[in-house]
Amino acid sequence: MFKRLKISPISDIELIAQYKQTGNNTYVGELFKRYSHLIFGVCMKYLKDSDNSKDAVMQIFEKLLTDLQKHNITNFKSWLYSVAKNHCLMYLRNNKVQISYQDAIKNNNVVMEMENSLHLTDENNKEIDLNNLEKAIEELNSNQKQCIELFYLKEKCYLEVSEITGYSMNEVKSHIQNGKRNLKIILSQQNEKQ
Repeated sequence: MFKRLKISPISDIELIAQYKQTGNNTYVGELFKRYSHLIFGVCMKYLKDSDNSKDAVMQIFEKLLTDLQKHNITNFKSWLYSVAKNHCLMYLRNNKVQISYQDAIKNNNVVMEMENSLHLTDENNKEIDLNNLEKAIEELNSNQKQCIELFYLKEKCYLEVSEITGYSMNEVKSHIQNGKRNLKIILSQQNEKQ
């Protein structure tokens, strides 16, 4: 009676093209089967709650029904990751969940790059390290400081940082990379003085 679509061997891009052409939700359903577990992991990383993460996964895939029609996507997996991350960050902002310096830094892997500088053993050390980090950020040049604060502390994406600052995407990436390198140097110099 009903014809079942055979779609498993089709690539993500082909599924998206078929969905755009036909509007058939079955194609998005296949993308859901392929990526819902990954998106759940991203949501858990940010929301740290299973129920909220499950709800977020459903909301993200519901949103895909309209977003896939609007956007020209070349790498679905990385695009979907960005959509999921932004969804979670908006959820946190809208629910007034404050992300601490530590969480913002941890989520962006800076801790790994500065592990020698950030050994946190108790509350006093945390406060000292956060003060040192704030001082180190103040020592950066204004371009690097602005990009680092927007990207890591306010959790803006490269595009948002670019729009806010007026810098090109390449300039934003460069300021962030140079800022991270300079922070590492400043923090190691601070540790040597102590």
